[in-house]
Amino acid sequence: MTQTKQPVVFVVSVLHLLRLSRSCGPPPERQINLSNIRAGALARRAAQGQPDVKDTPDEPWAFQAREFLRKKLIGKEVCFNVEIKTALGREYGMVYLGKDTTGENIAESLVNEGLATVRREGIRGNNPEQARLCELEDQAKASKKGMWSEGGGTHTIRDLKYTIENPRNFVDSLHQKPINAIIEHVRDGSVVRALLLPDYYLVTVMLSGIKCPTFKREADGTESPEPFAAEAKFFTESRLLQRDVQIILESCPNQIILGTILHPNGNITELLLKEGFARCVDWSMAVYTQGAEKLRAAERSAKERKIRIWKDYVAPTANLDQKDRQFVAKVMQVVNADAMVVKLNSGEYKTIHLSSIRPPRNEGEEKNKDKDKRFRPLYDIPYMFEAREFLRKKLIGKKVNVTVDYIRAATGPGESTPAFSERTCATVTIGGMAIKNGKGLHSKKEVPIHRVADISGETQKAKQFLPFLQRAGRSEAVVEHVFSGSRLKLYMPKETCLITFLLAGIECPRSARNMPGGMQVAEPFSDQAMLFTKELVLQREVEVEVESMDKAGNFIGWLHIEGVNLSVALVENALSKVHFTAERSPYYKTLVSAEEQCRQRKEKIWANYEEKPVEEVVHLSEEKERVPNYRPVFVTEISDNLHFYAQDVETGAQLETLMETMRAEIAAHPPVEGSYSARRGDYCLAKFADGEWYRARVEKVESPAKVHVFYIDYGNREVVPSTRLAAMPPAFSTRTLPAQATEYTFAFIQVPLDEDARADVVDCIVRDIQNTQCMMNIEYSGASCPHVSIQFGDTKEDVGLGLVKEGLVMVDVRKEKHLQKIVTEYLNSQESAKSARLNIWRYGDFRADDADEFGYRR
Repeated sequence: MTQTKQPVVFVVSVLHLLRLSRSCGPPPERQINLSNIRAGALARRAAQGQPDVKDTPDEPWAFQAREFLRKKLIGKEVCFNVEIKTALGREYGMVYLGKDTTGENIAESLVNEGLATVRREGIRGNNPEQARLCELEDQAKASKKGMWSEGGGTHTIRDLKYTIENPRNFVDSLHQKPINAIIEHVRDGSVVRALLLPDYYLVTVMLSGIKCPTFKREADGTESPEPFAAEAKFFTESRLLQRDVQIILESCPNQIILGTILHPNGNITELLLKEGFARCVDWSMAVYTQGAEKLRAAERSAKERKIRIWKDYVAPTANLDQKDRQFVAKVMQVVNADAMVVKLNSGEYKTIHLSSIRPPRNEGEEKNKDKDKRFRPLYDIPYMFEAREFLRKKLIGKKVNVTVDYIRAATGPGESTPAFSERTCATVTIGGMAIKNGKGLHSKKEVPIHRVADISGETQKAKQFLPFLQRAGRSEAVVEHVFSGSRLKLYMPKETCLITFLLAGIECPRSARNMPGGMQVAEPFSDQAMLFTKELVLQREVEVEVESMDKAGNFIGWLHIEGVNLSVALVENALSKVHFTAERSPYYKTLVSAEEQCRQRKEKIWANYEEKPVEEVVHLSEEKERVPNYRPVFVTEISDNLHFYAQDVETGAQLETLMETMRAEIAAHPPVEGSYSARRGDYCLAKFADGEWYRARVEKVESPAKVHVFYIDYGNREVVPSTRLAAMPPAFSTRTLPAQATEYTFAFIQVPLDEDARADVVDCIVRDIQNTQCMMNIEYSGASCPHVSIQFGDTKEDVGLGLVKEGLVMVDVRKEKHLQKIVTEYLNSQESAKSARLNIWRYGDFRADDADEFGYRR
């Protein structure tokens, strides 16, 4: 018989004992079964994947027997002897509390309390220990203790709950208040199984803010521990296993319950870090309620001592020069709530991430909402906009002190995580104050919602919005993005919308960009112009004056920052030229004066400028006349506002070849019906009413059954179900052949507002030129499309002039000198129609009585 002293660390109906050992790693375990007695079996959960097997509940008084032993023995030193060892290696013996066999006999205590029965079938009368057990059992029966009490013990059976239907709601309902619990199992150093009291929820809890080395399951079912995984597990087991603790359940992302375990002797999370058994993880540290700085300090202590998982640790900033560790820089852009772009004294730009924090983000079910809606993190993630604005208002354009704390290495993409490039993480201070995030994210108030309308490229919305901005005069805005020196995206806080804004009065060098015909090369000084604009206005609060808009829905106007007109500033720095449209503005003289000075200095864009003789310029302007250049077109579509779409006859053969090839490709490989998901602005293939496929562009998606498309080669529109749409193969894209239908409108004529009169004009035009070949000449440009004159293909008669002669339209008088001859011809024809009282003139000149009031102008 052997007799050994052991500290107990785990108890069920049998005891697991740890042998005292000074060797490296966790000491070995030893299981001792108490001889001659039997206690009730605890509940067991059915094995996974066996639906026919049910969970086994507690036997009466089983949990109370386990609790009696747990409270008496856990963490105490005991003495035991082994009486029998079976062929399977199971050991039976007696356990005594204390250093020798004079201590309390645990088996006798269980029997005495009525929590275990004596196995009488194998008892020998000459064994005093067995006789003592029988005597104690008889006394317990007589006293009706434990299982010998009346009622059968059904009230002692726990209602164990192995699963929680909605873990997130369950965690939220506890409001981060400490709840009593017993740690039932330790999976690894930072993941435990806990029994929550008094409702008996059995939950798996991951410690917030840290991660310990784990046990990886191999293909053959075995587990291989990472370095220090076994030691970390033992560290947690020896302090928490089957201990009474309190747990704060803090969050539940992706069905994983995060929490902090509080023990009277300390916080296990901080201890694991301090002893080098764990590392900090940012994704869960944000929910840690006991102070993230404590975790960082504990991890830093282990790194400095280079213990356990940090034994080969080298500080990420160890190889950095002092000037790269600490430097002063100017904040140029706040990327999001934890990242910013700064400009160093050398002129270099560098992205800095704030240490130890992460920006707000969507979690759980919120990620799956509004899948059809374009996701905009700045406005759609709660508190992201507030966090960005907090940093923008405090830092933008100011000098800050940057101290690099660590450099996070680049990571590749995982199953659920994207790839990240290398990050420089630093502490940023301004005026001695460290910049961290705000408190709003942890507020219990209702989450703010930002309904920001993005009307960039939305021509119809922009048209509706234009009058409001024009009447408002100077409006406040924030520059969100700079596309080029003169093209910006603005956030209008008062109107809560995003607009694309073009600087008026100037012509800025164009940046490189993708065009239907290929990549357009950047013009000289385009990058310098964009950098100048970025440094002056990016993410700054500015004032804008909106004058007009272009056909793409972009607003045109003047931008002011701290009294500086950006258009003038670009011209003064020789990064832009004055555009002729500036003649009507109050800034024209300033622009021309600045441009002239740059010309004389021959700076930047004017470096190769050579002044032309004044006489030559005057001579050209005097002799400028209308020089028609008619070309054949095929009119395919005419709209109610008398705009029409036409194809160039010269490229007609290319279109026919493309259509034949495309339809043959579709016939050979027909698209799967319903597989295409339509998005506004996408190019696709659409099946028209004639059953043939054509190239189209998605203009609006009401629902899968109602998708508005525009046929880019013919100009007509249609509402179709998504089942009649398919993805456009690259071989037939607009890069192969640009859209063939171009929008135009008639020059020199004004369509009447009266609906009947307008309908007469449209019917006449449709009858005369739709689906016919005509000759077309571009006369002048307009806000949305070019204004042209059209001639019949056979007679060469002017279609617009014919409408004037018939009294169907009015003349739109143009002031350009080179157009006066043809305008006079149109006016003479209009006078003839008025004299003959034709159509709209049948009641005389209706425009005489304050015509402007009714939308007509002479």
